[in-house]
Amino acid sequence: MNNDKKIVCLGGGIGTVNLIRGLKRNFSDITVVVSMADEGGSSGRLRKMYDIFPPGDIVSCLSALAPDNSLISKLLTYRFPGDRYSRNEYLAGHKLGNLLMVALRDISDDFFTAVCKLQEIFHISGTILPATDEQVTISARTKEGAMVVGEENIDLGKYAGERVLDHVFIHPENPAVSEKVITSIEKADVLIAGPGDLYTTILPVLIIPRVKDAILKSNALKIFVVNVANKPFETKGYSIQDFISAISKHMGVFPFNRVIANNNDRIAIPKKYKYDYVHKDTSTFPVDIGLIEQDLVDDAFPLYHASDKLAKVIAETL
Repeated sequence: MNNDKKIVCLGGGIGTVNLIRGLKRNFSDITVVVSMADEGGSSGRLRKMYDIFPPGDIVSCLSALAPDNSLISKLLTYRFPGDRYSRNEYLAGHKLGNLLMVALRDISDDFFTAVCKLQEIFHISGTILPATDEQVTISARTKEGAMVVGEENIDLGKYAGERVLDHVFIHPENPAVSEKVITSIEKADVLIAGPGDLYTTILPVLIIPRVKDAILKSNALKIFVVNVANKPFETKGYSIQDFISAISKHMGVFPFNRVIANNNDRIAIPKKYKYDYVHKDTSTFPVDIGLIEQDLVDDAFPLYHASDKLAKVIAETL
């Protein structure tokens, strides 16, 4: 256990969940800055009904920080049977932890306090911070110039034309950010962005103006973790270099010192998922960025990283 490093993870989706599930076994000081752009599934339904920040990714991160395979982790992520895209008023498809967040927000009258209370109740270590202090939405422009509004529409490809994204935007453009978020970035020894959905989870955190400025000013070791596989409607056909280029386009510069990427594409991805491995073309890779390529794939589910493999590489990088 490395107790002397302050780790700050930027993102919030399943990629971040897999990341921190491994990191907690190596580091004791972990903060996660979670995107508040989610509008789909249980989170989206609760957001519409109760005017609450989307709780789903926060709950998933809390579950990941709980002891492995514990009843707490299973309880927080328990999903009631049924379609998570059911009608708003139906219980079907809701995650129990999301409902607890709604109740705690109402009891405490503050979302951040509700997150802290949920941690206290279940004795979960780490710090989970919403990336913004106000509700945000995102839109995206495709390569053809079409505009797509809403995280769910972007994520699920609910739009016509060529489903290849060019740019994502956050609304409002300069949302309020907690000083806790900025201070955590300023004091971090290590900043980690990714893995996760590039346009709907990672970039909606990195392009928040105050967050971006804090990242650029930080002297921390900055690590970007490239996804194992490309998701349809987000990064179809992307190479490692394409991820770097997309971040550079949105931030004006690629601020990360290290890039970690998977180099094991020998395990077949089931065709039903319509994913493909991120291409390993590094012919134009920037010389001033350290590229670390290792076998990081989850052998049982090759869309994602294996938590232990990824955490081990990060620990060895420091």
